[in-house]
Amino acid sequence: MMKLFCLFLMLVSFTASVPVDSSGREVYPTLPSQAFTIAPSTTEAKSRFAMLDDVRLLANGLLQLGQSLREFVHKTKAQINDIFQKLNIFDRSFYQLSVVTSEIKEEEEELKKTTNFLKANNEEIKNLSLEINSKINSILQERTQLQSKVGSLEERLKGLSQSMIPADQLSEITTLKDVIEAQEKTITNLLKAVKEQHDQLDHQKLKIKNLEEKLSYDSFQDTFDKPVDSDPTAPDMFEYLTGNSTGLDTNDLPMDCSELFNKGESNSGIYVIKPNQSEPFNVYCEMGSVGGSTVIQRRVEGSVDFDQTWEKYEKGFGDLEKDYWLGLKKIRSLTQQGAYIMRIDLEDWKEEKHWAEYRFSMEGPPKDYTLHVSHFSGDLPDAMANSTGMRFSTKDRNSDNQGNTNSARNNTGGWWFSACGETNLNARYLWLRAKGRSMRRKGIYWKPGTGPSYSLKKTKITVRPAPPAEH
Repeated sequence: MMKLFCLFLMLVSFTASVPVDSSGREVYPTLPSQAFTIAPSTTEAKSRFAMLDDVRLLANGLLQLGQSLREFVHKTKAQINDIFQKLNIFDRSFYQLSVVTSEIKEEEEELKKTTNFLKANNEEIKNLSLEINSKINSILQERTQLQSKVGSLEERLKGLSQSMIPADQLSEITTLKDVIEAQEKTITNLLKAVKEQHDQLDHQKLKIKNLEEKLSYDSFQDTFDKPVDSDPTAPDMFEYLTGNSTGLDTNDLPMDCSELFNKGESNSGIYVIKPNQSEPFNVYCEMGSVGGSTVIQRRVEGSVDFDQTWEKYEKGFGDLEKDYWLGLKKIRSLTQQGAYIMRIDLEDWKEEKHWAEYRFSMEGPPKDYTLHVSHFSGDLPDAMANSTGMRFSTKDRNSDNQGNTNSARNNTGGWWFSACGETNLNARYLWLRAKGRSMRRKGIYWKPGTGPSYSLKKTKITVRPAPPAEH
């Protein structure tokens, strides 16, 4: 590069030293006549041609220099553009991170406020409970004193009855005794009512304590649990029935909802069926274009807690009109009758609906109701394939063949867990907030289609007999 620059300076100096005439042509100075005797003209011509070669060499070097400079400029521009792109990506990522951080801080403040509010309510309930206990103790003491007084009064009445007393006094004594018995009955009812109120307060206290534990455990989760309301006096719809309780001949009861549909029933609702090898029980039948289907699971509003024990999952629980689980024993009695199709209907919080169907069978209690599914179809990804051959597990009975890992406890609810996470339709029901974010785990999900962080709004599992061609 230095050589090319020197050649360029030589060319410039040569050009500047040559004078020009009025027309712009170069005029070279003339030499005296004696100069021709010293240096011939051939030497001058050779000197001029050598200078032109240097000009060509210089021009070629300048072209190479220009090309190298242009390539260097292009590379520099490309590197600068790449740096700007990376800076833009970094700015966007930093902005998103700051937004998420601010949201988490706001939600943490809300959870702290809620926790403080619950603690205050808990203190009030404790004080109220102590006050009620003191009142109960005072009432019990008064009752004991009254009973002692009544006892002494009865002894006196016996003594008086043995002696001759006027009829008016005897009537007055009888009336007084009736009044005392009425007061004792009133006191007994009052004590019963106070005890019931005390039990309700203890139940509310337990629910608040459980809610505080859940808030502490899920401090950064974006959904909340809806309180479960249950009526302890309501009849248990999941008990097996007898002929006397149904008022029907058990021999006339259908084996499933499909048989009921074939007999002409077209309205969906609660019916009594009697599968083979089983006592009669209540089910919800769904009548549609494909016939009658027996609903074995449904989640529509989150009114039922599905984090239940093994005993509950065997028997069944919930509300047949809303959210419920039919029971493993009843589902097993249905599958013993032949080949069945299990249909799964899902709806997300955008009200998009999807479905999947499997050929379905289930083993009995000795094998912990091992699941078998095949012949998948539908518009959902096949998330149950890895669950086939898996045993049913609950929070108090881990049967998922995963060593010491309790998938039912980690995911909540009872299910045929496969490697702790393929899918779980009996998990905790979650309500999405307006921000559209959902709980990271614990919710109802169908993986891999939705992923473990996507909570579903509605689920429904129905079974119906497989067509004869599929038997």
